[in-house]
Amino acid sequence: MTRIGYARTSTPDQNLAAQIVALKAAGCEVIREEQKSGSTLEGRPQLNTILDFIHAGETLVVTRIDRLARSLRDLQMIVDKLKTKGAHLSATEQPVDTSTAAGKAFFDMLGVFAEFETNLRRERQAEGIAAAKKRGTYKGRPPKIDRDTIQQRLKQGQGPTQIARDLGVSRGMSIR
Repeated sequence: MTRIGYARTSTPDQNLAAQIVALKAAGCEVIREEQKSGSTLEGRPQLNTILDFIHAGETLVVTRIDRLARSLRDLQMIVDKLKTKGAHLSATEQPVDTSTAAGKAFFDMLGVFAEFETNLRRERQAEGIAAAKKRGTYKGRPPKIDRDTIQQRLKQGQGPTQIARDLGVSRGMSIR
């Protein structure tokens, strides 16, 4: 059974060496490395190559689940793709091995707790915003565009679509 390693750090100033050593110790014959943010699956060619070419019976190995994905949705998408291909996921520092019943259960529990943590964070944020509004200190998100700039461009004869394109915003964006 082939084990394919995936090592990732978010920035080039972080070191992949410890992950690579752990993946080699876990029996990975191939190790793909990437220095990209884990906040999205986009722009991660090494991971996408693994997911495109992994075969039935092979295992994608990471040191920790957060090296693979930062969101539950992305993690579930990766595992679904692996499952569809008959491949598995394993982590060297966590008891995750989707080829076993216990590993699948632990993986599912990690997902539930990650989602729970996200929901708690959202609740705390909403409570903080409500309290700030009550105190009159909540300002909201700062505007991305300036009303005067738009008015000036409209007077110059530019259309809304061109203005939005030039400012890098959607045409439907509201002005405060």
